[in-house]
Amino acid sequence: MNFPVRSHKYAETAARAALAADKQGKFWEFHDKLFQNANQLNDEKVREIAKELNLNMEQFEKDWQAGETLTKVRSDIDQGSRIGVRGVPAVFINGRKLKQRSLEGFSAIIDKELEKNSATKKQP
Repeated sequence: MNFPVRSHKYAETAARAALAADKQGKFWEFHDKLFQNANQLNDEKVREIAKELNLNMEQFEKDWQAGETLTKVRSDIDQGSRIGVRGVPAVFINGRKLKQRSLEGFSAIIDKELEKNSATKKQP
């Protein structure tokens, strides 16, 4: 999901651009380039990245500016805010927010969820 940070003036626009790249199967490549260039993002840089990744520029521009793309980003922000996301990355496992983002934290919450699942299956 998208949750562009408010402290970066270009984050929401970049999120829309990444979704536009996703429509051409290049989300992660685009994502990585956005983060590599986070301090110099502007419309020109975004277009440069799109060209570098050989995106169909006409389609990219259309999808980037589409109202449905903005609606998706804003919907993700609203949903994230409702469930307690305050920053990124935020990780949820079966609806439970992971507070300890370490291997031990992941293991503990996953083990707890697996135990609950096993207990549920054993009940007649």
